[in-house]
Amino acid sequence: MDILKKDKDLDDYAIVVQNLTKRYGDVTAVDHISFEVKIGEIFGFLGPNGAGKTTTIRMLTGLIKPDEGRALVAGFDILKNPVEAKQRIGVVPEVSNAYIDLSAWKNLILIGRLYGVPQSKLKENAMSLLKEFGLYEVKDKAVRSFSKGMRQRLLLCMALINDPEVLFLDEPTSGLDVESARLLRDKVVQYNKEGRTIFLSTHNMEEANQLCCRIAVINHGKIAAIDSPENLKAKSMELQYVEVVFDKLVDLRNFSGSPDIIRISPVGNRLRVYTANPSAVVEFLVDFAKRNRLKILSINTMMPSLEDVFLKLIKGKEGFVK
Repeated sequence: MDILKKDKDLDDYAIVVQNLTKRYGDVTAVDHISFEVKIGEIFGFLGPNGAGKTTTIRMLTGLIKPDEGRALVAGFDILKNPVEAKQRIGVVPEVSNAYIDLSAWKNLILIGRLYGVPQSKLKENAMSLLKEFGLYEVKDKAVRSFSKGMRQRLLLCMALINDPEVLFLDEPTSGLDVESARLLRDKVVQYNKEGRTIFLSTHNMEEANQLCCRIAVINHGKIAAIDSPENLKAKSMELQYVEVVFDKLVDLRNFSGSPDIIRISPVGNRLRVYTANPSAVVEFLVDFAKRNRLKILSINTMMPSLEDVFLKLIKGKEGFVK
């Protein structure tokens, strides 16, 4: 069913993508992907380098045209009504679009004029954002003198200058120190609570796990999975493991006696025993320790991490879409 043709459904979505495709010569960077992002959602977009993340964002923000497919952003077709769509979005790109020879203030005024923000409202917004992000005292300094964290905060100010409905963030915390990264994450949560829809591309699995309502994993230009972080992990229970520390080194070949063990990975002095049946493996490990006169210093059952699920999906295992 073509969701782009069902007007009654569109009120619920900030982004609707159908069969979006982009080719560069013989390479298909994005291959007929389809998904929807609900209004007010923080939607994660994950994938390895070269998977098609940035190309998708560039199509959704009107920087490049798709070869096939359609997309609605903030209720407007990005091809048929690009101006209306762009007026309702903000973008923090992967590569900075701030002019380093201009001041922070002039960058904000320039981007605001490009968005068509009225002059009176523009200055008010610029002043408020610079104060909120701790940049007001350096507003007249050239951006080339800014640290990485300051530049990222300025990029977020630039993305917010037109009070957008949908905010696209492409690796916003990449390369930042812990304090700056936390500040940007807190701001993402704040703006989402205020009603904005956030489309977040990131390599930081923990960031995606903490922030996102749902996550799409793209690999080789195709969507491998879409679901909440919790559901993605629940569908990969074979990736859960029991982590055990013995008082002595053990020969991993001695663990071949348990059919419930999928694999074992040494991590420092710990052993991670992957299994779909952790209770049986715990019993096996306790018995193993008794038989071999070992002491168990610690033992913990661990749920699969989002990183585990991500690696499973990009290695070509069957994905799941919801």
